[in-house]
Amino acid sequence: MPRSLLYKAEPPAPRCAAATAATAATAATEPQSLCSTPARLPRRAAAALQLSLDALGPEWDCPLGSKDLEEEEGPWGGSGLPPPGCFPGTWRHDVGLDCKGSLEGAEARAWTVYYYSLLQSCLQQAGLPETQDRSHVPRTGYPGAEVTLCILGSPSTFLSVLLEGGVQSPGNMLLCLSPAWLTKVPAPGQPGEAILLVSKAVSFHPGGLTFLDDFVPPRRATYFLAGLGPGPGRGREAAELARDLTCPTGASAELARLLEDRLLTRRLLAQQGSVAVPATLAFTYKPPALLRGGDASPGLRLVELSGKEGQETLVKEEVGAFLHSEALGDALQVAVKLSGWRWRGQQALHLYPRVELGTVVDTVLALLEKLEEEESVLVEAVCPPAQLPFPGSPPPGPGLAVRICAVVCRTQGDKPLLSKVVCSVGREDRPLRHQSSLPQTLEVALAWCGLGETAQVAVVRQRVKAAAEAALAAVLALEAGLSSEQRGGRRARTDFLGVDFALTVAGRTLTPVALELNGCLCLEACGALEGLWAARSAAAEAAAAAPIVETMLRSSARYLMEGKQLLLIGAGGVSKKFVWEAARDYGLKLHLVESDPNHFASQLVHTFIHFDVTEHRRDEENARLLAELVRARGLQLDGCFSYWDDCLVLTALLCQELGLPCSPPAAMRLAKQKSCTQLHLLRCHGPPWPAPSLHAVPCCPLESEADVEKAVHQVPLPGVMKLEFGAGAVGVRLVEDAPQCHEHFSRISQDLQGEADHPGIGLGWGNAMLLMEFVEGTEHDVDLVLFGGRLLAAFVSDNGPTRLPGFTETAACMPTGLAAEQEAQLVQAAFRCCLGCGLLDGVFNVELKLTVAGPKLIEINPRMGGFYLRDWILELYGVDLLLAAAMVACGLRPALPMHPRARGHLVGVMCLMSQHLQVLSSTASRESLQALHDQGLVRFNLLEEVLVPGEYEEPYCSVACTGSSLAEARLRLLGLCQGLGIDGPHYPVAYFLSHFK
Repeated sequence: MPRSLLYKAEPPAPRCAAATAATAATAATEPQSLCSTPARLPRRAAAALQLSLDALGPEWDCPLGSKDLEEEEGPWGGSGLPPPGCFPGTWRHDVGLDCKGSLEGAEARAWTVYYYSLLQSCLQQAGLPETQDRSHVPRTGYPGAEVTLCILGSPSTFLSVLLEGGVQSPGNMLLCLSPAWLTKVPAPGQPGEAILLVSKAVSFHPGGLTFLDDFVPPRRATYFLAGLGPGPGRGREAAELARDLTCPTGASAELARLLEDRLLTRRLLAQQGSVAVPATLAFTYKPPALLRGGDASPGLRLVELSGKEGQETLVKEEVGAFLHSEALGDALQVAVKLSGWRWRGQQALHLYPRVELGTVVDTVLALLEKLEEEESVLVEAVCPPAQLPFPGSPPPGPGLAVRICAVVCRTQGDKPLLSKVVCSVGREDRPLRHQSSLPQTLEVALAWCGLGETAQVAVVRQRVKAAAEAALAAVLALEAGLSSEQRGGRRARTDFLGVDFALTVAGRTLTPVALELNGCLCLEACGALEGLWAARSAAAEAAAAAPIVETMLRSSARYLMEGKQLLLIGAGGVSKKFVWEAARDYGLKLHLVESDPNHFASQLVHTFIHFDVTEHRRDEENARLLAELVRARGLQLDGCFSYWDDCLVLTALLCQELGLPCSPPAAMRLAKQKSCTQLHLLRCHGPPWPAPSLHAVPCCPLESEADVEKAVHQVPLPGVMKLEFGAGAVGVRLVEDAPQCHEHFSRISQDLQGEADHPGIGLGWGNAMLLMEFVEGTEHDVDLVLFGGRLLAAFVSDNGPTRLPGFTETAACMPTGLAAEQEAQLVQAAFRCCLGCGLLDGVFNVELKLTVAGPKLIEINPRMGGFYLRDWILELYGVDLLLAAAMVACGLRPALPMHPRARGHLVGVMCLMSQHLQVLSSTASRESLQALHDQGLVRFNLLEEVLVPGEYEEPYCSVACTGSSLAEARLRLLGLCQGLGIDGPHYPVAYFLSHFK
């Protein structure tokens, strides 16, 4: 874009005008890695491996006295007009960047135009199309009912998040290029807090499509992330917009001040114990409360100063003791620098030989004069570069410097997760800085330095992962103890973190040493690396921003659902205890309809309505009566739902009476009665093709002995007999001939006549049965989330072989071990079967078998998957099916990632009272398994309350182990089952896990 369209100003002078050859040599020869115990690997012919000391900015440092420090350029961390920029391109300039009702001054307007051009340049370099301006036709949307992920900041910094958001939640990831596009309005009923409204933004969509949109009415932000800075420019405006919002906020000025205070974070990590940091001596002037007192940290000496003058004797004593201390190990140099929010990205770095006590003392005293309250002067050990063996002859020329940069994210349950690692490589005599060196993968960077073996690189990656995740865990623990004011708002928190590492040798082991924490620089570096692949249209690994966007969506879902009032039909048993804890955590207001007046959940809900819902032949009448009760009590409901098999049709009828969202009652009836499901789908021949009929299995309903006799001549044997409305595989049996069919029908007819004979398996609907063809293949569950007839998410799990002739579940694993094509076949089959039955909105569990002819339907459960499924999906994918079901019930599109990625593997086995009564009362007692679960050693899901064996049994509990691979999880579980006595000759766990290879 021509500069005249942006602003009229001369380019700013270079910040380091004094960086002549002499000063450049001083800065460029700085050894860049800092650690507490430097060491050296045996050197045959070696290339130097060295990490840069990050000044958190792209500029080179200037020696003290060469030039006064200047304000950081850029609106998110400084002031003034935008830099000239270099944006060669042919995009349109006549776009509507003005926001109605908000006027920008000339300088603010220049920044808005600058950032629009920067966005177009970023898109151009990534091979993506230009932004289309459709602001002349405002978007209306669904105010208050849609996810709105809003970012205010530099497009180049957040591009990876923006593009990933366009994929995960199309049209809901918004980039605001100006604070004027946003408005804060007081939140009703929440004094001191505000709602953030978006009037204009660039929206992101799959394929990198972007649109400049106006929103009338404005969209309400459900998640806000802003670029922040210490200067008086747009960074301060962004900080003010982010403060005290009702919506989740991924950053605040208050938290940024803490995170980017090098001394504070270094002490935090040192106290954490599992993250190595450089040996440091700190002189701090009137330190903040978080730095006062506390336990001493290894390798970190903190000296509190009451004043900045007259400290010569103290400084000389402390520096002398530090330079001679064992904490410095073999370090030959020390670095002296300033620490504090004001110095972010601006400070000078001074390197001196360790023996020059006087020079170091003089520099410290000079820097003390520049301090303000809560700032510090740091003296750090500088590690000699580790020497790695290089195959053959070492390359000629200087050694290599390497920066390791990690992005780590908060995930479900506030668990840290390493998202991506990138590196920069350059000459060791020239400093590496963010934005001034090209990013590379860890494998490529270490290969340049002679460390190319896959196993060795994997070890380094694992250590970086452990240290980065420990760093975020320490930050999250710190934030948990802060007040809302200290965090910058009740909803403000850190959701991702950049960690810069040095790689050194400690105890003959390569060890990552944490140098700095930052908010966005590492994220931008990861995005730049991913941009290399995007420009080539090549398939790349998962984006660094993927877990960040998933966290944004998860937080948005909680925000949208907070305070929603839902009517829940049927409480369920002990296996559904998680519902009440989750409802409290999400801020849901539940009103419960339950047959048992003494149910424990009656004390855990806002309203309890005792009503007999077990007689399902009267569901239509009961729905009308319940609707009258709801109106009489004045309940203002947002939704109504159920996860209990017996109550699904009643729930659909009640929703119809109350005008609440739900799948049609006819669809629920069709899915509830198993033979009707199969026979209906057999008639669904399409188009479109493939039709649901391809997945249906021939069957016959059975209500009398005559029906049995008729069925054995119509359904190929062997077959499967089951209850029409059954659950939990109770009464399901393989039958091989006509006599077995008659025998099993007679037995079930006598033993299971009504609800009292076996509560909770659907006998309130009667005890009719069906005979269906037995199909060979592996069994799988597919849990689906549908909204408006569109598939939002699907999770596939594999089941182990059952103990024929019964079909009680024995084992399972997640995610599926199937090939991608087979997994897709199962998902599409489940989706088509749901649509074929008219199930358009809800969370559904579909059981299928994968045969040589493709997936075949076992049955559809028109509710959330039972047993362990909700827990496993939440653990592996961070997606809560319960929350998704509640959102659908409220008519809200669930805020789910489009392509959720599993973060590990789970393999589990069911325990049965008929097989494990003794061990469940001893080695594998409920208390023992719960203790193992609390220690993170197993996933324990209790399905029954008491140990009472019966002829028709359901699993008592599920015990599972996690692993980074399916094989690892499987082996862990097998060892656990052998140790606890769950495995045995009559319950061969190894056989049940044999499918999971």
